[in-house]
Amino acid sequence: MVIAPSLLAANSGKFADEARRAARSGAEWLHLDIMDGHFVQNISFGPDVVKTLRPVCKMFFDVHLMCSQPEILLEPFAKGGADQIIIHAELGEAQVMPLIWKIRSLGKKVGLAVNPPTPIAVAEPYLKHLDLLLVMTVNPGFGGQPFIHECVPKIQQADEWRREQKLRYRLEVDGGITNETAAECAAAGADTFVAGTSLFRKPNMKAAVTKMRKIINAAAPRPEVAVATEEPPVAAYNF
Repeated sequence: MVIAPSLLAANSGKFADEARRAARSGAEWLHLDIMDGHFVQNISFGPDVVKTLRPVCKMFFDVHLMCSQPEILLEPFAKGGADQIIIHAELGEAQVMPLIWKIRSLGKKVGLAVNPPTPIAVAEPYLKHLDLLLVMTVNPGFGGQPFIHECVPKIQQADEWRREQKLRYRLEVDGGITNETAAECAAAGADTFVAGTSLFRKPNMKAAVTKMRKIINAAAPRPEVAVATEEPPVAAYNF
C-alpha cells in the first residue's frame, strides 16, 4: 500500500519544509496537484516548485496535471523531477493516447485520472498502457472537500478489470481521504491513497500516516497486487 500526502494541503509558504516533513512521515509518495485555472477553477503551482523540491526530498513525485493543455507541461515537469505524470480521461480520446506516449518517451510513469461525473468505462481502452489509474473521489479543484461515496463502485470496477485482465496498474484514490474513507476504498480494491488535510494538518504526520496504513491494511480484502517496476532513484536525475 502506498500513502501519498498531497502538497496542496501543505503550508504554501514552507513547501520545502513540508516536503521534508512528508518524507519523514513514512509515506512513500508526494502528490503534487497542478491546476491551471481552466480545466479546474483553481491555480496551484508550476514545474519550478517541483524542481525546487526535488533536491531536498527523495520521495516518489506523483504529479497530477489538472490542465487543459497538458502537452505543454509534460517536458517541464519531467525535467523538474516528476516520477509519474497523471493526465485526465476527460481530455478526450484524441488527446489521451498521444499524451500517454509522450509521457512514456520522457521516461516517466503514466497515470490516468477519472473525475466523479465521468463513467469509469472511458478508462478501459487505456488500461494496458497505464502504471496507475486514479479514481477521483471529489470534483477536483480544491482541497478539503467531502468524499463522494458514489465513486466507490468505480474503484471496484477498476480492481475487477485489473484482476480479470491480469494488469498491474496501481489503483489510486484522491479526494476526501480520511482514515474512514481510506478503509472504504481499500476494501473496494484501492492500493494508493492521496490524503491532504487529513495528513498535512496533523501536528504529528508520522503518527497519522502510521495509523492510516494500519487501517488500510486491515481493510484490504487480499494482498496487494504486484506493480510493474520499482520507482527510479533520485540519483538518476541531473540538475
